[in-house]
Amino acid sequence: MLYPILAVVGGLVLLVWSAERFVDGAAVSSRRMGVSPLLVGMLVIGFGTSAPELMVSALAAGQGNPGLALGNAYGSNIANIGLILGLVALMSPLAVHSGVIRRELPLLGGVTLLSALLMWGGVIGRLEGSLLLALLAAFILVSIVQARRAGDDAYATETEKSLQASSLSLRAGLAWTLVGLLSLIVSSHILVWGAIAIAQGFGVSDLVIGLTVVAVGTSLPELASSISALRRGEHDLVLGNVVGSNLFNTLGVVGLAAVIMPIEVGSEVLLRDWSMMAVMTALMVVFAMGWRGRPGRINRLEGAVLMIMFLGYMIFLGRLMAVSAVAA
Repeated sequence: MLYPILAVVGGLVLLVWSAERFVDGAAVSSRRMGVSPLLVGMLVIGFGTSAPELMVSALAAGQGNPGLALGNAYGSNIANIGLILGLVALMSPLAVHSGVIRRELPLLGGVTLLSALLMWGGVIGRLEGSLLLALLAAFILVSIVQARRAGDDAYATETEKSLQASSLSLRAGLAWTLVGLLSLIVSSHILVWGAIAIAQGFGVSDLVIGLTVVAVGTSLPELASSISALRRGEHDLVLGNVVGSNLFNTLGVVGLAAVIMPIEVGSEVLLRDWSMMAVMTALMVVFAMGWRGRPGRINRLEGAVLMIMFLGYMIFLGRLMAVSAVAA
């Protein structure tokens, strides 16, 4: 059991490093090639921080462990809201200025509800996976069109400010993108092998391992980038990263995994995991959109609520793992 544990720890460390190099390189390269700051923020950074989830889930599904892929995607969404937004809001309340993010938040809520409908029959098959990927492609196309028509937006301004702080040239950016991508592949292989071995050794499902250890680990790049953005006062970039990542996880990560191998969904996924993700998503939407004339803002109290929900969920899953390990 020592080697699988070392593989998970080492794989996560390399995965975080790889994701940071990949996102930084891709974002800088895109901007140097003339891509608008809004598109860089929405697609390259927002979706790029989900590269670890995509790589890990695709490999897991390809190796016959689609439960790990689903757990990684939904667990990462829960971690993004509870751990990242909750922790960052506790550090400093987040004000929401971007109209783009306000448009994406209800979309994320709708996509979350759609995911429940697709799971209702007990399996996310290749047809459902293809539908999710088609919706992701449609979202990307609409985003490109809107970015061309959009005027000044706080999200674009903060993205441009963040990219200007980088001294990478186009050549260096492309090089780091390639290095990050190759490292992501290697680290994902290591992590998936270790996670599956631990699940088998302790007698727990690969779904639970994906919801806990793997999900939190693959969310670390978002946490690092969010704390960095907070220090620069880029609040919309923090929320934009989380919303973009969760959209990509729900549509792209789950969709690709299901196309590779249909995902069987037990009733506990809907009752426990999807329900937690849906409630936290709804709270994030309400907090960030504002209500009763209140401007969009996630304050410390609301951040604490999200953090407590995340910690309670992790404790519950931890006890479930402990019971399964004893039984095994």
